[in-house]
Amino acid sequence: MARSNGGIIGKINNASFGKDKITSTTPTGSSTVTLQPGTRIVDTLIVGGGGGGAGYFIGGGGGAGGFRTIESINAQGNVTATIGAGGTAGATTNPGKGGDGNDSTLLACGVTYTSTGGGAGAWSGSSSGGVGNTGGSGGGGMYDGCQAGGAGNTPPVSPPQGNNGGAGVGSISGGGGGAGETGNTDGTGYGGDGSPSTITGSDVTYAGGGGGGDAANNSKPGGDGGGGKSGGPGTDSPGTAGTANTGGGGGGTTNNSSAPSGGAGGAGGSGIVVVKEINKASGVWSMQSQFQAKKQGTWPGVAATVDYLVVGGAGGGGSGYTPCNDGAGGGGAGGYRASGYGPSPLRGSALTINQGCYTITIGAGGAGGTPAPSPGQRGSTGSDSILNVCGTENTDKITSDGGGGGGGVHSTPGAIGGAGASGGGGGTPGQPAGAGNTPPRSPIPQGNAGGNGNPNAGGGGGGIGSVGVAGGCGCSVKGGHGGCGACNAITGSCVAYAGGGGGAAGNNGCTGQGRAGGGNGGRRTPGPFGGGSGTANVGSGGGGGGGSGASPTPGVCTPGGKGGSGVVIVRAPNIRSLTVSPGTNTVASAPGCTTVARFTVSGTLTVS
Repeated sequence: MARSNGGIIGKINNASFGKDKITSTTPTGSSTVTLQPGTRIVDTLIVGGGGGGAGYFIGGGGGAGGFRTIESINAQGNVTATIGAGGTAGATTNPGKGGDGNDSTLLACGVTYTSTGGGAGAWSGSSSGGVGNTGGSGGGGMYDGCQAGGAGNTPPVSPPQGNNGGAGVGSISGGGGGAGETGNTDGTGYGGDGSPSTITGSDVTYAGGGGGGDAANNSKPGGDGGGGKSGGPGTDSPGTAGTANTGGGGGGTTNNSSAPSGGAGGAGGSGIVVVKEINKASGVWSMQSQFQAKKQGTWPGVAATVDYLVVGGAGGGGSGYTPCNDGAGGGGAGGYRASGYGPSPLRGSALTINQGCYTITIGAGGAGGTPAPSPGQRGSTGSDSILNVCGTENTDKITSDGGGGGGGVHSTPGAIGGAGASGGGGGTPGQPAGAGNTPPRSPIPQGNAGGNGNPNAGGGGGGIGSVGVAGGCGCSVKGGHGGCGACNAITGSCVAYAGGGGGAAGNNGCTGQGRAGGGNGGRRTPGPFGGGSGTANVGSGGGGGGGSGASPTPGVCTPGGKGGSGVVIVRAPNIRSLTVSPGTNTVASAPGCTTVARFTVSGTLTVS
């Protein structure tokens, strides 16, 4: 009996899933690249225009344009590529100044990615004292007085887009920096080599620096990747231009025989932008082809790279003690773990997330130490926040632990700050703070230790940005400030997270200030008496409570402030659909063709 084909409609494709579409944009100025229907992610190479070599008299080599390879850029419909022109050649007359290269950019989904133009080589009569110009890679310095080359990777990006120009040495001006090495690396006056890329399917080296001029009329080579050589042999010999569409720096001129005119520098080479659309194809595919493609990892759209922010619940502040006017310690911040949009030292790797279900756990803030006649109590530890695959103990799950509670007053061990993601501040009299990054999370620690208490005032809780400040800093009765938090713009605007709670003042001293929404510490008069609570859903610590004299009712201790609850945020390219439950959590569009899911209570994230 004949079997049905299962209702397949249309032609069955059993061949490859299409080839990568590669578009190289080379004319200077802006142009539009039309992407294939359905393209959502592209890789790109962006090279800025090279700097011009200096003319007139022994000119410095031009620095290469910035070199950046950026993968997995969100892009839809059309993108705009702008190719930076090379810097102008240095003139034959004093001062022989060349021009800086121009920036190359790619605009995709409202986000601009830039490679900076290379710096011009230093020229005779330079008002900057013969130092090469800054840029993607820096221009070479003048020979006279051994002047420095210009700084590369300016403005700074990570990974670096280029290197410094070489310094002038003796009677030879420095070579321009390249994407792969500084100027002068291979010899005095040599341009720095560029960096290779295979994005076009061929192994091509881009962004080499220009060679520096030599008083002995010896030509110095430009760096591999289109760098122009300096002039020579022969007097008044011009530098060679950097190669077009490589971002190579122009070479400097050699010696001159008769002032006031000399040789010309070489112009910088123009930049390039390459856009690579990852292999894809439309049509109807047999189950066998799909199975083989998924087995080989070539089926399009199986996984996407997303950014995340996971902040744990913060610790509560410690409480006071009946006959004492001393202050308790502030609570430590909840753990902070993020992949992007925050300070670069705190960024971990982005997360590859597949279609399916993810369990989100939001850590609660720890309770403040409760008021009691005696002794003061440590605040409670906050709870963990977790991003994990539903129904599994996934090795790739992201956990940010709860912050440690602040130490109480005159209670051992209760006056010792609790350990946690960030440690709680130490209580009085003079008790130590809790340790941070407990349990340890790597490669980037999730928090810092709290500040120690002193005989009169409590220490501040630790934050992700710094340790808590010790109590009594500058004054024996001053509560310590909480450790700094960190600003993260994953939602589209910068919000401060994971700051420490402030320590309480002794007697009538100054209260410790909470950071990034952390609660302030208490004090005696005029109040506030108890510790302030940390802000919900930012993971910042509660403030420490004051002693008995701080209470409106004499002989009654004051409580520590509650720690702030945590938060989990996932930002994904909108090739993925994000659904959240329960409805108190939110999904919103964000810049750069992305979608943001924000969890303030525990729930489920569905990725489709």
